[in-house]
Amino acid sequence: MKYIRAIILIFVCLLTSCQQSDYSFDETPQGNLDALWTLIDQRYCFLSYKEQQLGFRWADLHAKYSAKLNPKMSRVQLFEVLCQMVSELKDGHVNISTSLDLGRNWSWKEDYPENLDTELRQQYLGTDCHIGSGLKYTILPDNIAYVVYESFSNDIGDGNLSDMLTFLRLCNGMVLDIRGNGGGELTNAERLSQRFTNEKVLVGYRCHKTGTGHDDFSEPQAEYITPSNGVRWQKPVVLLVNRSCYSASNTFVRNMKAMPLVTIMGDQTGGGSGLPFSSELPIGWSVRFSASPCFDAQMQQIEFGVEPDVYVALDETLAANGKDTMIEEARRLISEMKKQ
Repeated sequence: MKYIRAIILIFVCLLTSCQQSDYSFDETPQGNLDALWTLIDQRYCFLSYKEQQLGFRWADLHAKYSAKLNPKMSRVQLFEVLCQMVSELKDGHVNISTSLDLGRNWSWKEDYPENLDTELRQQYLGTDCHIGSGLKYTILPDNIAYVVYESFSNDIGDGNLSDMLTFLRLCNGMVLDIRGNGGGELTNAERLSQRFTNEKVLVGYRCHKTGTGHDDFSEPQAEYITPSNGVRWQKPVVLLVNRSCYSASNTFVRNMKAMPLVTIMGDQTGGGSGLPFSSELPIGWSVRFSASPCFDAQMQQIEFGVEPDVYVALDETLAANGKDTMIEEARRLISEMKKQ
């Protein structure tokens, strides 16, 4: 329910900011670019941060991309120009949705090593692994639990989680593999996080846009994870991540970073910390954009990802011989912890 309340609050804040502007735009190429530029200028929640980190000025981009327009250009050509402009933000949550295509920026994962071989991962799981809703799990030969969660869009219930943790209860530790998990429902991320703590934990903060200025935000609201009333895990956990961990998956890694007995291993996550909101251009195309920024427990930005505690990459040569170096390193670390 708290996420529903947050979305309602975002809607109210954005509606208020929209009412503060008295702009109208026509359906010409220039009118559509003006509408998109103004939408991002007034309502996108990371503009100041992106300008600082990426070295551009949003004000300058209006003239840059207006120069690419002409009144007789096709819808395809206009779509390309608008996509180029918002791609400057390097935000996977900023999309232009049309009947032509989905405008998107996937540089958060495409510009980096994948560090995942799904066929090799399936070999570790085996064909007789347990499947409980979105969870796949087995016990490896060294008595370490191996759990794969491929998408937070795949719902997991409290019953699924309790049954899984009960089955794995005698294991020495857990390797929780969310590599390639591009996000989904925040409720699933919260529900899973609750199984790894015995006390209420501060995991981060969230703000809401309150006006049209780039830095018009509410006071940060603390976000906590409270322990589940069901079965909770009490042993070491190594959480495997890669650059494809985005959005709700990125938030889950933020949450787990604050949990006891959890080590984050792999590569920096892909990011995507803004709750998305949608609007529409005069031409009828839908625009999705980040509207509400999320931070970690130290009030640091995680829009560009969460760093692991231990950096480990997939060795392609060993992978070809049936060894996933990231899974193996996680198992080694858990075995070392058991000896201590």
